[in-house]
Amino acid sequence: MCFHTAAQDFLRFCALERQLSTHTVQAYAADLADFSDWLGQECMVSDITSDILKAYLEHLVGARKLTPATVRRRFACLRALFRRLAEGGKIKSPFLEWRPLFPRRKRLPRTLSRSEARILLGNCDPDNPAVFDARSVFRVMVRLMVATGMRVGELCKLKADDISPDGAIVRIQGKGARDRVAYVTDPDLRVELRDLRLMPRGIRAESQALFLNRRGAPMRPQSVRSKLRLLAREAGFSRRVTPHMLRHTAATLLIETGVDIRFVQRLLGHSSIATTEIYTHVSDEALRLTLERADILRTLHSP
Repeated sequence: MCFHTAAQDFLRFCALERQLSTHTVQAYAADLADFSDWLGQECMVSDITSDILKAYLEHLVGARKLTPATVRRRFACLRALFRRLAEGGKIKSPFLEWRPLFPRRKRLPRTLSRSEARILLGNCDPDNPAVFDARSVFRVMVRLMVATGMRVGELCKLKADDISPDGAIVRIQGKGARDRVAYVTDPDLRVELRDLRLMPRGIRAESQALFLNRRGAPMRPQSVRSKLRLLAREAGFSRRVTPHMLRHTAATLLIETGVDIRFVQRLLGHSSIATTEIYTHVSDEALRLTLERADILRTLHSP
């Protein structure tokens, strides 16, 4: 089997059988295309050896000077492809002979502070709560992301039937076909979700999406990102605000408030609690308040 055919088969497997997100499949496609372009000519997967992979690594690090995170992602994609081929008995994976060890930089998630989140949400207050126009609907989306920490892709996949009749429960289609439930505690947001759920919709399947654009089509993640950047500028933010930043903010604020990390893990849909634990390292506000209450020097001076 040639590499191009193997790559296309792997991408179909990821999209159909594993049901990975469109964003993830597109990233895999770009990574595999980069390796294919570097090869320069069509190559059989059985001819790709550990020496070829080492030469590709030298090209990425030496000639192109890509970041460790990008290099690690490229090789993770290749490793997954060759693992599937090996499991199918088609080849012996070259990664059995060579297992590269890449430095893993632990990046702290970018979040909004409590005051910044308050400013952003303050700018989300509708001019007329009784009217649902495109702008007010988007602001419901922003509040929902902050309240539940859901991913922007999950947000855009929501259907009217995913909202309970009272607007208090949201069923989320998560990554890797893992569904979960989020609970909405804010009374105003519950009312808005309930009203959105009851809005008249067309008979087409795509019109059943909870959040529709002006053309009546489901809101796309890229559109949400663009609208959020505009909203942040209107609120006076100089730095870029992204939907994933709102997800990080939701998790951090919950942990700062004292919510058990296992509940935060369930809310975010993390398969491993180790993924959630990173938020314990960015909870500076909770640390500051705890130290103020402890006030070690004051206790040392007290009789």
